[in-house]
Amino acid sequence: MGLDAYVNTFGAVCKARYGTRLRKLTIDAMFTCPNRDGTLGRGGCTFCNVASFSHQTADMLSITEQLEQGKSRYREAKPQAQADKFIAYFQAYTSTYDEYQVLMAKYDEAVKDGEIVGLCVGTRPDCVPDNVLDLLASYQANGVDVWLELGLQTAKDETLRKINRGHDFGCYCDTVSRARARGLKVCTHLILGLPDETHSDYMATLAAVLQQGVDGLKLHPLHVVEGSTMAKAWRSGRLPLLSLEDYARSVGEMIRHTPAEVIFHRVTAYAKKPMLLAPDWCAYRWDGLVAIVDNLQLYGGQGHVLAQR
Repeated sequence: MGLDAYVNTFGAVCKARYGTRLRKLTIDAMFTCPNRDGTLGRGGCTFCNVASFSHQTADMLSITEQLEQGKSRYREAKPQAQADKFIAYFQAYTSTYDEYQVLMAKYDEAVKDGEIVGLCVGTRPDCVPDNVLDLLASYQANGVDVWLELGLQTAKDETLRKINRGHDFGCYCDTVSRARARGLKVCTHLILGLPDETHSDYMATLAAVLQQGVDGLKLHPLHVVEGSTMAKAWRSGRLPLLSLEDYARSVGEMIRHTPAEVIFHRVTAYAKKPMLLAPDWCAYRWDGLVAIVDNLQLYGGQGHVLAQR
């Protein structure tokens, strides 16, 4: 059995709502980040590939063109992978970090497409002012399925400082409160394997996030990528990394401690070499997912621990 048998997945939720599979179309809208442009700092978070801060193809394509390009790939795919409804996903960098009118124009261009039924906006907790939340809520009021994706990574302030994140957990809590007060759904990104963190830290972060209220979660293993500050620490042997087994074990426990109504948008991720330096298992798309499903089969799926209490 697959992940859907044990986890409340985003794909299954969308299929139940729309009667068909939805596909996310990623958009690079030429945003930057306050942790790169000098507002908060330069160089970005220590896990980020600084050299990747170049919009190699997006600078030649409008948002409409990027959406059409993405849709054409699915129209030409095998029948089981095709789709006719899509989600516009502003993924690259901090997708709420610009002037209000600029943001509105870019979001408007995406949602005017009749095949776009959803809007996902990825950003940092410290870059979401009230007027942007109001703007996102206005799309939702007009029938667009809106998700605000917040890159928290960890609730441990000490770790946030170590990785040069530029905000603390309190900032995240404030943004979640303001977003959910407007009826916006929040999906929180968490990284397992950050420096000096252990399984107990992951579980503490999960508990803190659930206590604040959250609608969705994305879980990622730490990737060491070329061009990052962490790459230097890894090359010098100062950065221990999670094994596939330990990652699957921790993710399984996190899923079992998560209420059934929370939607998992992702439970693992992979990256391609040569950009990926380590861990090697993150270069393979399915290894992490298979290991997690195996763990869930053995010990129980989403909410299992909560149901036993």
